[in-house]
Amino acid sequence: MRIITGKAKGLRLKTPAGLSTRPTSDRVKESLFSVLSGLINFAEVDAVLDIFAGTGALGLESISRGARSATFIDAATTEITRDNVTRAKFTDCNILRGDFEKILQRLGKQNQTFDLIFSDPPYSKGLAQRSLDLVAELNLLKAGGLIIVEQGAQETLASNFELIRRITYGHTTAITILERNPTT
Repeated sequence: MRIITGKAKGLRLKTPAGLSTRPTSDRVKESLFSVLSGLINFAEVDAVLDIFAGTGALGLESISRGARSATFIDAATTEITRDNVTRAKFTDCNILRGDFEKILQRLGKQNQTFDLIFSDPPYSKGLAQRSLDLVAELNLLKAGGLIIVEQGAQETLASNFELIRRITYGHTTAITILERNPTT
């Protein structure tokens, strides 16, 4: 697993040992960021939120491409994320360890908002839908912002956000890209 392009291009990311996590593959990540590059200018992205961050690969790729800052949330892998942030030499990063629901609620109470949100939870546990619901309920996504949810290919999502695109990779993975209406 590596950063594909930008300031930290080619940096190999540390990953957790064992099979308890499922990092987004380079192939899927490359495809996703190719689509995103057609939708947004990363240099205009102020804040990225990476929920279920794992290695931090999605937030780090965004910063490498020009996003200004990223917040990473994970219950278990924050030391690996911190190490990857340090190795990439990125400074405007906030790494939060704990239950994603509690952390999202705290961010909402602080009136924090994000231009780009990634949610890559364990599949088939309802966490993709729950994270999407909380982002909407807590107003964490800026008007015109995008939320990208990686889920099992058989999982469906319901949202008031506008569906931009759903991409399925084989029989296991799907990525849903949604936008908050720019006028709300």
